[in-house]
Amino acid sequence: MSITTENTFETALVQSLVEKGGYTQGNAQDYSHELGLFKYEVLKFLQETQPKRWEKVSSIHGDNVNERITQRLYRELDLRGSLDVLRNGFVDNGVRFQMAYYKPASTLNPEATELYNQNSLKVYRQVYYSTKNTNSVDVLLSLNGIPLATLELKNQFTGQDVGNALKQYGTTRDNRELLFAFKKRTLVHFAVDQDEVYMTTKLDGSKTFWLPFNKGYNHGKGNPLNPDGYKTAYLWEEILQKDSWLEIIQSFAHLEREEYTTGDSTYIKEKLIFPRYHQLDAVREITEDVLDKGCGKNYLVQHSAGSGKSNTIAWLSYRLSSLHNSLDERVFDSVIVITDRRVLDKQLQDTIYQFEHKTGVVQKIDRDSEQLAIALTYGTNIIITTLQKFPYVIDKVKDLPERKYAVIIDEAHSSQGGEASKKLKEVLSSKSLDEAVADDLEDDYTEEDYIREQIEKSAISRGKQNNISFFAFTATPKYKTLQVFGEKDENGKPEPF
Repeated sequence: MSITTENTFETALVQSLVEKGGYTQGNAQDYSHELGLFKYEVLKFLQETQPKRWEKVSSIHGDNVNERITQRLYRELDLRGSLDVLRNGFVDNGVRFQMAYYKPASTLNPEATELYNQNSLKVYRQVYYSTKNTNSVDVLLSLNGIPLATLELKNQFTGQDVGNALKQYGTTRDNRELLFAFKKRTLVHFAVDQDEVYMTTKLDGSKTFWLPFNKGYNHGKGNPLNPDGYKTAYLWEEILQKDSWLEIIQSFAHLEREEYTTGDSTYIKEKLIFPRYHQLDAVREITEDVLDKGCGKNYLVQHSAGSGKSNTIAWLSYRLSSLHNSLDERVFDSVIVITDRRVLDKQLQDTIYQFEHKTGVVQKIDRDSEQLAIALTYGTNIIITTLQKFPYVIDKVKDLPERKYAVIIDEAHSSQGGEASKKLKEVLSSKSLDEAVADDLEDDYTEEDYIREQIEKSAISRGKQNNISFFAFTATPKYKTLQVFGEKDENGKPEPF
């Protein structure tokens, strides 16, 4: 196959999605500029998956039912955004319609699996999206008629690369067009060449903020060589494949809202969060290993500053809380997040509420040990508590051997030094300051040391417990921490997961 034209690159991507990714190729002319939708795909999905509900609205609207329903969907997308509509559906005259069905956590409900299989993923080539000009986007992906992602492709053999794709998005992709309007239709835009991928969730002309969506290579940027094709083939062979793509929509992408007050006015700033490759990879690899090994193994996740650790913790917490094994049994009764960062408290609760859209999934323990004991005993899905309560958590979960727990440790201050580290040791170990200094003359004592010591003490006093898995997040793990949480490489040396 020739790889010297952009068209060939585009063909390879589309062909892979159709043959292996769970997509069908759609007709680009079906795109409605006025609605920002593939209207007939929407109607087909609703009629086939929810026939009784369709009958109800048909009896209300009569011959105008198609127009009324698409207009209702149009308004809901404009008001709430595509992500919320895809997760929670929309209501017309008291009749609720779902716009997507997601893969159930277990196989106990065959009907849910059947509905999941009825999702319609389509890939379109060269979609003319505007009534104002003849510009077209290279590739567009939709779910049940709602556009979800665009891709601009460049091939180095034609003298263009990913930089040209970024420029094209910045200069010719007008965010006043429905297809490119923030959060209303598409969730993410990818700029792609044979070597690299970049992504953004908000097009803003020359001010568009792009993030790399690369695998990384030799602990650096870029992508490794691919003996079977393009370096960037993982984008369509892994990420955009049906199960992966729908999981991202269901359990990763989320809208972050922050309130700002200026004088008497309050402003809300919204940011659409889409996982970067390393975040997806971390959550999925850990999850697969847990499914394979079961409860009882420890994990050390090395997550550098600025790499989105808070979101990764939120995604992993949610994923582990709903994880079922091959016997359709929950792997963990509760997920416990240990953190002293208030910002992570709120972020966890806000993010997971978007996934579940109900309260009570996440509980913050901020009162006393009795509150924590009740949450641990009765299986609150996700429990957030502080480092000071960590010893109690370890003791309590070991008193409940029939229940299984995932303990995620947000080690936020491993770089503390001097007086701060001495005070930390004094407070956490209940020793005098002199004793704390004497114990650690050669090395600053950090939260990392404290956590490791508590786990080691518990193991010595009670032996290894198979009802707890620890997941420690840290940027620069000490060797002792690697020994407790790390995995041995081929030479027997411990390393992060």
